[in-house]
Amino acid sequence: MKDKKDNISIPSAWEIVNELRHDPVYMAKNAEREKRRDAVAQEFARQSDSILSELATVGLVYSSIDDLRRSGVRYEKAVPVLVKSLPLVTSQALKESIVRALSVPWARPVAALPLIAEFKSVKGLDESLKWTIGNALSIVADDSVFHEIAELVKEKRHGKSREMLAVALGKMKNPQAVDLAIQLLNDEMVVGHALKALAKLKPQRARPYIEALVDHPKPWVRKEAARALAKLEK
Repeated sequence: MKDKKDNISIPSAWEIVNELRHDPVYMAKNAEREKRRDAVAQEFARQSDSILSELATVGLVYSSIDDLRRSGVRYEKAVPVLVKSLPLVTSQALKESIVRALSVPWARPVAALPLIAEFKSVKGLDESLKWTIGNALSIVADDSVFHEIAELVKEKRHGKSREMLAVALGKMKNPQAVDLAIQLLNDEMVVGHALKALAKLKPQRARPYIEALVDHPKPWVRKEAARALAKLEK
């Protein structure tokens, strides 16, 4: 194909693909990528089949862990199996499916410590998996793991993954939860989520700290501040 203005030949998409198919370096790299993808898929299937077989022994027969999660069944019998499997799986996709399946009230509090251990073990700032674990902890955590949650939510190196850990404070009866949530109002990364926690805790002594945020630059933070103040009136 030629550019009419400059009379320069511009290869078509088909020509580019055809040229790549005859490039041994490209083809070798492509083959290696396919090999890695196949290995990941096989490992996912192997580990998933093992867990599904164990779930079947307790009467929970499903084709995937995601199907179990979406089944509408209160699968208490699955929780010990999922908790045991969580640190053993190497597939991140499967690990995330297990975490989501443990993000249910009937996994409280037995799944809390294993999820905290998993949160700590995630390397770097893998926001997807770590945030998913944090979300699970906002559901299954209670006062028995307050100090572990407090330690993690204060560590800024965990980035946005701390958001739902801040929300988890709203379920705590430990009076230190209020102090920590107020402290987190100074942390721009989790300020809105700390407000959500305070809206649940409804501590009157937090009022001046919340009022200071009604003119926050972020609209959603202003909204959460107004919501938290409204909760204090009830």
